[in-house]
Amino acid sequence: MSSVIKNFDSWKKFLGERVVQAEKAGMTEDTISQLAYEIGDFLDEKIDPQNASNRAIKELWDVGSEEERRVIARLMVKLAKHNA
Repeated sequence: MSSVIKNFDSWKKFLGERVVQAEKAGMTEDTISQLAYEIGDFLDEKIDPQNASNRAIKELWDVGSEEERRVIARLMVKLAKHNA
């Protein structure tokens, strides 16, 4: 997975494919967004961003409140779906 997150376009495509799979499995948009939030929290704690795009998202995540982080997660889901 670490090679996927080094390239932002690959990351968006990877996320998009996972979102489509989750929707096909019957997950709701709220559930997917919750998972995106949890993944964002994990990445924030465990992964050093490998490119400027990921670094910018991490910096926004770091300064955001929980509500703002949830908005970022929802936006990442939308972005991922658009790039699937």
